Amino acid sequence: MLYLHAIGHFHPENVISNKFLEELDMGTSNNWIMERVGIQNRRTVLPLDYIRKTKNINPRESFSIRQYTNPQMTAKAARMALERAGLKLEDIGLVISGSSSPDNITPAEASAVAAELGIEVPCFDLNSACSTFGMHVNFLMRMQPDTMPDYILLTGAESTTKVINYTDRNSAVLFGDGAFAAIVSTKIPARAAFVSGGYGARPSGWTKVGVTGDWVFSQDGNAVQGFAIRTTTECLKTLQDQYEAEAKRFIFIAHQANYMMLKTVCERRGIKPENHWYNVDQFGNVGCCGAPAVLSMNWDKIQPGDNIAMVIVGAGLAWAYAMLKVEDQ
Repeated sequence: MLYLHAIGHFHPENVISNKFLEELDMGTSNNWIMERVGIQNRRTVLPLDYIRKTKNINPRESFSIRQYTNPQMTAKAARMALERAGLKLEDIGLVISGSSSPDNITPAEASAVAAELGIEVPCFDLNSACSTFGMHVNFLMRMQPDTMPDYILLTGAESTTKVINYTDRNSAVLFGDGAFAAIVSTKIPARAAFVSGGYGARPSGWTKVGVTGDWVFSQDGNAVQGFAIRTTTECLKTLQDQYEAEAKRFIFIAHQANYMMLKTVCERRGIKPENHWYNVDQFGNVGCCGAPAVLSMNWDKIQPGDNIAMVIVGAGLAWAYAMLKVEDQ
């Protein structure tokens, strides 16, 4: 069991709307985007004028003009989580991070996050691209409580827009930037707790989506979407079979790849619209931050009797799932 004391999120202020993408003259339109992925807006760390002028054809140049670094975004999410939990920075004993789009190859981004927050604690990255948060949870659920500090900060930040070529409509319409931070404990109880989960991977498909060493993004969209739909459906069924009947509300949160993918999964597994929590329509695919940010944005809505199924599938090709139960504390 892994107790979730609080979770926070952050998205940068600059909005990439469908109208903005239309004006880039890449052969896309609001109707084209909505029919295929159902995304209206995304957020970016890049100045919009920079995207207009350069289309970000040379992604390395974007690093120097971005308005937030990953650790800066993460620190904002972490402060939200700390306030919600009623904790202080000095209560955190370990930082674990991960990202599909880290700022640096080395050292661990967790070290940069801790430095940004001003805390001196052990740090390391456990990175599984899109499924990072799910892997964090599954890893810690399997640890002996007495080997862990009281409170652990799980973090992730994505600034994928800095590697997107805005002449490529297939990728430009999908991605946004943001961060999450979750405060968990293996031993100090909280009203919400991850009680079970699982994970897996299909490494033979690792080349289907990713960012190369020269900071160029590529994706086989049809292959990745088909894999994501099948795997998410299977993992959700596993959690439904065990936990849906006992729940007052059975909530579903998935990797925020695109709305059409999420809609298909919900239709296949009979998830009612009011029990499907998502934000991809307004923030796009924010990699490892998508699903935890959805949970954070609904943090004040969770109530005793909720069973929240989180299924996160993405690059790797890897996946992780977990059941979050909410009870009276």
